Amino acid sequence: MSDLIKVVLLGIIEGITEFLPISSTGHLLIAEKLGLGERSDLFNVGIQAGAILAVTFIYWKRIWGLLTQWRDPANRDYVLKLFVAFMITAVLGFIVTHMGFKLPEAVTPIAWALVIGGLWMIGAEQMAARQVDRTEVTWTVAILVGIAQIVAGVFPGTSRSGATIFAAMLAGTSNRAAATEFAFLVGIPTMYAATGYELLKVVKSDGVAHEDWSALIVGFVVSAIVAFIAVKWLLGYIRTHRFTPFAIYRIALGIALLVLMPAGAGGRTA
Repeated sequence: MSDLIKVVLLGIIEGITEFLPISSTGHLLIAEKLGLGERSDLFNVGIQAGAILAVTFIYWKRIWGLLTQWRDPANRDYVLKLFVAFMITAVLGFIVTHMGFKLPEAVTPIAWALVIGGLWMIGAEQMAARQVDRTEVTWTVAILVGIAQIVAGVFPGTSRSGATIFAAMLAGTSNRAAATEFAFLVGIPTMYAATGYELLKVVKSDGVAHEDWSALIVGFVVSAIVAFIAVKWLLGYIRTHRFTPFAIYRIALGIALLVLMPAGAGGRTA
């Protein structure tokens, strides 16, 4: 398999899995084991940035409205809740980083996170379904979404989108579309900040000079295009369907990892 095809496949995997609640970590780990190879930190950051850019384009009207209609009390309240959720993640992330936390390189914890997360999603969906349909984002929702983002970062395989969407649904925003919108809008500045931080580390370590820029550009573009399609599909899907199929898929993937990959096997975790 040529390196170009490998890069395209990695971009496709990142684009599909970054915002769907199925964990990009588990899928990229499998991709490595299947021979797509481990890439540089800058490449990994680059394809993630492509997915973030795609979601920014999808929500640009909503973002522009929130920023330009600041005098509207509802918009101002929503932006403040987005800011609080982001700051909670940023502060907790700073603390975790300076405590020396490192992502695990073994397959087993990621596989278990997939299985447990899938089971939790099924239970959470059932509990949310019993609630009255509510689109309002409360302060409790904002705080718990901020915490959920860092929990997903500490436990690879959890899925940032899955953790934040269901945190919102269980905390009061029971409407799937409303919960997903808030989770994704919080994720945009959060992931831009994380990407910028990782990029700064790469630059400081002189990793830029040795980068395969053509591969990075191809991966970025492919990831952006695929993420745009995947998220647009997801936003339409959740209006009339539950997240249960994603949960079942996560459980199956986690079990497959536990069975097919030896305990302690390494891999990229992001």
